[in-house]
Amino acid sequence: MPMNDPLFSPFRLKNLTLRNRIVSTSHEPAYSEDGLPKERYRAYHREKARGGVALTMMGGSALVSPDSNPPFGNLQLFRDEAVPYLQAIADDVHEAGAALMTQLTHMGHRTYNDFGDWIPALSASGTRETAHRAFTRTAEATDIARITRDFAETAQRCQAGGLDGVEISLYSGHLLEEFISPARNFRTDEYGGSFENRLRFPLEVIRAVRAAVGPDFIVGVRMCFDEQRVLGVHPEDGLRIAHEVTAAGIDFICAHRGFLDTDAQLTKFIPPMATPASPHLQFAGWVKKNVDVPVMHAGRIADVATARYAITEGLLDMVGMVRALMADPELPNKVRTGRADQIRPCVGASLCMDSIYTNGSTLCIHNPATGREQELPQLVSPGAAAKHCAVVGAGPAGLEAARVLAERGHRVTLYEANDSVGGQVALAALSHRRRDLIGIVDWRLDECKRLGVDIRLNHFVEPGELERLGYDVIVLANGGMPDIAIDATGVELAIDTWDILCGAVKPKGRVLVYDDHGGHQSLDAIETLTRCASQIEYVTLGRTVAPDVGSSPAAGYFAMLAENDVRMTVLHQLMGIERRDGALAVTLQVEDSHVSTTRIVDTVVIEHGTAPDTELYESLRAGSRNHGEILVGDLLARRPQSAVHNPDGRYVLYRIGDAVASRNIHAAIFDAYRLCLAI
Repeated sequence: MPMNDPLFSPFRLKNLTLRNRIVSTSHEPAYSEDGLPKERYRAYHREKARGGVALTMMGGSALVSPDSNPPFGNLQLFRDEAVPYLQAIADDVHEAGAALMTQLTHMGHRTYNDFGDWIPALSASGTRETAHRAFTRTAEATDIARITRDFAETAQRCQAGGLDGVEISLYSGHLLEEFISPARNFRTDEYGGSFENRLRFPLEVIRAVRAAVGPDFIVGVRMCFDEQRVLGVHPEDGLRIAHEVTAAGIDFICAHRGFLDTDAQLTKFIPPMATPASPHLQFAGWVKKNVDVPVMHAGRIADVATARYAITEGLLDMVGMVRALMADPELPNKVRTGRADQIRPCVGASLCMDSIYTNGSTLCIHNPATGREQELPQLVSPGAAAKHCAVVGAGPAGLEAARVLAERGHRVTLYEANDSVGGQVALAALSHRRRDLIGIVDWRLDECKRLGVDIRLNHFVEPGELERLGYDVIVLANGGMPDIAIDATGVELAIDTWDILCGAVKPKGRVLVYDDHGGHQSLDAIETLTRCASQIEYVTLGRTVAPDVGSSPAAGYFAMLAENDVRMTVLHQLMGIERRDGALAVTLQVEDSHVSTTRIVDTVVIEHGTAPDTELYESLRAGSRNHGEILVGDLLARRPQSAVHNPDGRYVLYRIGDAVASRNIHAAIFDAYRLCLAI
């Protein structure tokens, strides 16, 4: 690292000296336990601090009041029992050389009514947010006074817990922002109408917090300077707000742009792949030039070069890299020690956000240790004794297995039947919308090369070949093939989505795509088909379109479907396909109904996942010591596999990824990581 790297210049934030400019800004990964930041939360932030970040901010949307329902695992810092947990995290983070803060908020209408304690949601004017759908009651004067006290008392808990500061949320549809925005505040009392009235409640909160924590404790705000809608906060309004909150005692601003009411707006606010990188960075730079306190900003700043540019050009004082640090919490250390080429890249897949609603907490699509720091290390340590290992298949599971085994110190040969690596990830990355997924492959390929893995392309492993080569460990990650064998007649007349995605088949005319999977695959195929087909219909037995596609990427897909007039038919099962007058007649039926419908099309495409390729596995099982068995207890405990069914076997045999069952990218990499860590 050059000695004058601006990313690693110290920064003075009030009475706190940050060791560099890289910040993990406030976010909620839903790692709380019983609403408190217990061991999982602690381990997550400890690893960020050890990785070299200057400041890690927890509790994106940490709650100050019990009537603010937690819609996505939010911390409940209005509880006194949170203090010792905060202290434990602060001690760890400080010991590692980083600072710790948290965001404080009342969610307002950005929540649900029908869960938890079933407390009616509260808002400035009885509004309802589209994303979380709660109908709300209007805040009364007693609510405003009570919540003001709640903010102050919660800030005191954070101070008692050893945090370096707090950030008050004035953005993204939370309660205080609802009072500020003319798009949400329709009140006629002293808290509505004029600019001064709309800002009254937030200023009362800031002054109460400042009075409660004293002059030395750091207090910042995260605020929107431009809602990007006609009836909303505009940039000139944002600057007025910034000057008012600064005068009230604010020490820094985390600047943002946009609003979050819908999935489409979310993609502009927190951009996923297939959207411009760092879209609001220049705007944040404009903010910095026009305010009187330090500015930080986060918004798909995923690479070191952009982060360095932001500091060098004076656009930011501190650069937020939340998702990049989820992908690789060692990012700062790797840059500082001249290993930037080894950083695991954030590919913008948005599983980190979407999995909160599907899995219950944040997952990174290709770092399985993030959020699992109690069970899995972020860094792979060497094993006790080197073994001779073969990995078959260079998709995400195989590449990860080869990488981890090599990190453990084993001698690894990686076999791939094709002339390039990547498997289904490489296929998915052919879509312009998901092209960034190739970073998952490229990083692992580079790491395998760095670690000395013997990579053999265009090598189809024949039954009997591996046994003769004296391997101690054989890991099969050879995936599967498209499976269109659904419960319907005439499916042999259909084709699979792989044929569409790779360009092997380019159907013209009328195409029906039947999705019995629910993931990205059908939507990617449809987008490819829009370049050749004249009419497309998406059909699924499910109640919704592509339920496994998260809200962030889904918005772009749905816009594409609308722009291309793709017909969407849900709740219809494909019953059969038959030839009729040079075309295909497709019979569809709603389950338990007594009528069916027929579509006449030229091509039927079926997406039903993959069927594992088991030929090589079956040929190797009998000669293995474990007969291919993976003991789940050993796997979960990170112990070496102990199954022995054939003491005379010369090798152990394992299957991972889609060679086991059709699953997703995260599952494939998770399989490989936790298995190979114990080999």
